[in-house]
Amino acid sequence: MKRKFFTTALLSFCFLACFAAIGDFSGNWAGILTMENGDQYPLTYHFKIDGEKLTGSVQTPKGELPVDDGKINGDKFTFTVMLGDIEIPHSGKIYADSIGLDIAANGVKAHTTLKRK
Repeated sequence: MKRKFFTTALLSFCFLACFAAIGDFSGNWAGILTMENGDQYPLTYHFKIDGEKLTGSVQTPKGELPVDDGKINGDKFTFTVMLGDIEIPHSGKIYADSIGLDIAANGVKAHTTLKRK
């Protein structure tokens, strides 16, 4: 009986921790995107969460761009950003104190880590 109670309590805590991390995902996140050729681009993301919908914007050296088609599934998310007529897909994972973000544009893939700003 104690084992069943402990297991149920532990699972409940894990689910609550995941939901708290996702709820805490809204806000400002910043990082440096380093390309294969060594070029670096500072990026600041402003995320807003509404259920499983992700909206917001990204501040880039080229200006501020809106986040489009954002979706959250557990601790993973996807969205796109349009830079002119170039669609830049993003996919990421939410961690306790950071966000891992994969970005692809014109066949080039890059990864960066975002920290809360």
